Amino acid sequence: MKIRFIFLALTTLMTISISAQKPDSDPRLDIMLVHGEYEKVIDTCLQILKTDSFNPEIHYKMGLAYQNLLKDEQALLSFENAVSMNPNNRNYTFSLAKAYYSKGKSKIAEPLFRNLYSNDTMNWVYAFYLTSICMQSGRYDESLDIYDRFLKKDSANYQLIDKKGYALLKKGIYDSATMMFEKSLMLKPDNTSAIKNLAFLYTEDRRNDDAVFILTEGIRIDPTDMDLYVRRAQIQYARGYTKRALDDYLVILASGDTSELHLRRVGIGYCNNLQQALALKYLLLAYKRDSLQSETCSYLGQTYYRFRDLKKSIYFYEKVLKFLSPYQQTTRLTYILLAESLKEDGQYKNALNYYLKAQQIRPDPNIYMIMANIYDEKLDEKKNALRYYQLYLDNLKTEGGMVSPGYLDSVKKRMEYLKEEMAK
Repeated sequence: MKIRFIFLALTTLMTISISAQKPDSDPRLDIMLVHGEYEKVIDTCLQILKTDSFNPEIHYKMGLAYQNLLKDEQALLSFENAVSMNPNNRNYTFSLAKAYYSKGKSKIAEPLFRNLYSNDTMNWVYAFYLTSICMQSGRYDESLDIYDRFLKKDSANYQLIDKKGYALLKKGIYDSATMMFEKSLMLKPDNTSAIKNLAFLYTEDRRNDDAVFILTEGIRIDPTDMDLYVRRAQIQYARGYTKRALDDYLVILASGDTSELHLRRVGIGYCNNLQQALALKYLLLAYKRDSLQSETCSYLGQTYYRFRDLKKSIYFYEKVLKFLSPYQQTTRLTYILLAESLKEDGQYKNALNYYLKAQQIRPDPNIYMIMANIYDEKLDEKKNALRYYQLYLDNLKTEGGMVSPGYLDSVKKRMEYLKEEMAK
């Protein structure tokens, strides 16, 4: 908001300096505008318009006053009146175009900016707005042509280089975009905007270490810029370095950004760091924000399992299954994790049911062995134990698993024993 008032004040001063000599401008209005007496400006303009309703300068000054009072609709109407009465005045046209632009009416603003720019192709302010509209509508080549025109006159302008780099990035020309942002940083090493864009480009090029390095440099330059921490944390988390990401996410939380994503990833970082109490604290906070987030529920199931709170572990793993049923591999893993919790809780039949569900997605000889052991040692169901011992052996041959001969002999001996017991 402060920036907007400064910009409006500068616009007002520039306008006054240009228009003060005009005979149709009341000098009292200029003085009142400089002093910030915007309500008086509006009252005076309304009085003048009663006898001089076709004076574009009065409509224009009234628009400036409305703009400074943040009365955008009235300002827009005043600028429209001024332009309709004097369409060749650049001040009027520029103010009207900006008013349309600020209201998101870029299609109406564009021809006004384009006309201004065509009459003064080296006016950067006109070019700035016109290229912004082109970028928003995906016409990157038009913006690049304009940036190149200005760069020919000022090749060391890092802001222009940034803008060209961003247009190339949006076009998907990553190599050229990288060169532009690297050049920008050579000219201005503390340019955190270029650092962020370079980090993105490095990540896209699988140069993750370079991306982390440059973001770390950005944080050294401006340790208050939380976006730098967010970007570095995201890269580390995506690489599976959840413990490294944890420190950045803690900084982000301390800044006041307690979004569900950040709470969840702090919880996951602590969980993977075997700090279960802290993991549970943050995962529950994340769950409170979004109880339908499968990743949160999965890690809650894991954390409760480590606390030996098997009832809650089962609850959260079951909830994950409801979310992830379309995704077979994740579902299979969750079936196994849920079965482990049920087995530890003594719910052997339910555990066997989920082991079977996992095997239906992709058989694993080791799961058949676990099932055989449950039937053999926990349920004393010799027939089923034999069946799953045999499935273990059969699938071991199919999958080509490597098991020591001694272990295989022990399995076969156990099967012979069970057969003898059943024959009695």
